[in-house]
Amino acid sequence: MMVCTTRVESAIRSRLRITFGITLPRFDMMAQLERQPEGLRMGELSKRMMVTGGNVTGIADQLEREGLVARVPDPADGRAFVVRLTPLGQAAFAEMAAVHEGWVAELFRDIPAADKTAMIALLDTMKQQLNDKEKE
Repeated sequence: MMVCTTRVESAIRSRLRITFGITLPRFDMMAQLERQPEGLRMGELSKRMMVTGGNVTGIADQLEREGLVARVPDPADGRAFVVRLTPLGQAAFAEMAAVHEGWVAELFRDIPAADKTAMIALLDTMKQQLNDKEKE
């Protein structure tokens, strides 16, 4: 399972770098922000991306310099900031996401549909069991 995950991630990482000049962590942050148009605090981004706060800050700094994200005051707490995609970031991510989806489909194209369904079911079961153990 880990070997397969690493191989898929490596292929996507390489294609993102070559095609769009972006790293996988930067793409991942943009994906999180695309799902939350109102923006996310840095701590929430760190938790969702499963990386340290320092890593999130560095990624946000890079994306902000490129005009793809902006830090804006949190409407719920004026002392805090949220990170949001800018219009430029939304357009860039939409283009990358469409191409990314095609890459993933291509990587899994030759696996029979029944096998993919079974694999998803098994992974869902594993995820649930791991979540349950975490709560113990």
